[in-house]
Amino acid sequence: MTDIQAFGTRLISNLEKVIVGKRPTIETIVVGLLCQGHVLIEDVPGVGKTVLARSLAKSLGCSFNRLQFTPDMLPSDVTGVSIFDQSKRVFEFRPGPIFAQIVLVDEINRATPKTQAALLESMEEKQVTVDGITHVLPSPFMVLATQNPIEYEGTFPLPEAQLDRFLLRVRLGYPNPADEIEILDRQQLRHPIETLESVIAVEELRTVMEEIKKIYVSKAIKRYLVDLVNRTRQSSDVYLGASPRGSLALFRTGQAVAALAGRDYVLPDDIKSLAIPVLAHRVIVGPAARLRELSAEKIVEEILENLPVPGGDYQPS
Repeated sequence: MTDIQAFGTRLISNLEKVIVGKRPTIETIVVGLLCQGHVLIEDVPGVGKTVLARSLAKSLGCSFNRLQFTPDMLPSDVTGVSIFDQSKRVFEFRPGPIFAQIVLVDEINRATPKTQAALLESMEEKQVTVDGITHVLPSPFMVLATQNPIEYEGTFPLPEAQLDRFLLRVRLGYPNPADEIEILDRQQLRHPIETLESVIAVEELRTVMEEIKKIYVSKAIKRYLVDLVNRTRQSSDVYLGASPRGSLALFRTGQAVAALAGRDYVLPDDIKSLAIPVLAHRVIVGPAARLRELSAEKIVEEILENLPVPGGDYQPS
């Protein structure tokens, strides 16, 4: 697992040349990348959501496209369209911007539900169907979406099916004063992203993604994470709990966290460290709990505190 740990350190260090003081968030997004999942970056304007997504794309030797979602955007603006070629007398498919290995969807909640739905097939099945013909997306494929949670005018909340397709939801938050001064110093002459170089080759990334799947997960850990997900469904404060996709997400992210720490086996702390980013956006809080201003994050946090950690040996025999 040393190679994966070195891989993660190299990528995270490169991202920190642009994003200051947010190492935990950067590590979480790298976990999402290694798990071949999609990440929703949700926070207030101006904290670096788009810059973080662009920095990740530049750090990888992958193709990159950016989609700026607006209310007048159509599904064909995402997936592509078939155009009739008069010279050949046939319809030819013109791929949309979704046909890239890293896709940045900026302000995803500004598009209408119809346009948002254009992402459902591509995010889950890594393919796009237009006019009855299926087109396979490039590999690896990752959607990095951003949204501002406080702007409700002119926005369309993401439906549960869309949220559930995001492996992780992360927030950046405001920098502390020392980090903010560092940001001013770095950007005095030019933005550091302008000189950011690729440090990861596509083939190396694919290899690491496959190696992650080999990390050992004991039966005790599997029971622990399934119990954790089940408690989100049984809580009286929850209207709708996490789906089995949430269990799979916890399983895979636990493997990635262990590998980045240099281990070939998963510990309970690996599951706990990402339980909130993995599960909170999949939980719908009940009406009574919302009146008490109880958030999904708080519910998951309380479940973690009350769920006993399993004992035993977590290493492969």
